[in-house]
Amino acid sequence: MADLKAPVLGKQAKADLPKEIFSEPFHESLVHQAARADLNARRRGTHSSLTRGEVSMTTAKAWRQKGTGRARVGALGVPHRYGGGAAFGPKPRRYTFKVNRKARRRAMRAALSVHAERGSLAVLGAGTFEKPATKQAAQALAKWGGNAPTLVIVGGDEEAAAKSFRNMPRVQVAQADAAGVADVIGAASLVISEPALEELKGRAG
Repeated sequence: MADLKAPVLGKQAKADLPKEIFSEPFHESLVHQAARADLNARRRGTHSSLTRGEVSMTTAKAWRQKGTGRARVGALGVPHRYGGGAAFGPKPRRYTFKVNRKARRRAMRAALSVHAERGSLAVLGAGTFEKPATKQAAQALAKWGGNAPTLVIVGGDEEAAAKSFRNMPRVQVAQADAAGVADVIGAASLVISEPALEELKGRAG
């Protein structure tokens, strides 16, 4: 990558990007695996359908075995009858699967490097927001011109910055220690604060 710099939000300046996390070649299969693991981990998996033994229905035969001229029939709670239980319906389960630490870190570096390469990354200077100011944040984003949806990654102590961006439409705010590969690769533009950059170096470096 020729130029590891990104514009500073709200200023006519550029900030240096750490090479160790913004110069990773893109690995499609690895990023896909890590993003799928992130999204699966967010699924609650509480869906549940009633089986034949759980439906609230009589267990008596619909009619007697012989003498009616109709086909023999048993209980009414069978799956092929209206109101019966599901044959292979969903039950509570976990969707999570393991991605190795080195693979996850490499996927995060690749996702971050995509934004640095295509110029959809901006840096938010430390101490830009001493108190919440949504109007100031909106003006800074509009001046930068990044495409929506935008992901803003802030450090753990930047509550004012998080509150400034979180109420804006099509803007998602995430802590540096909680942002996943799916969040980063799914955003059209990315804003990372300087403290968050340091935390990301520890997570993805």
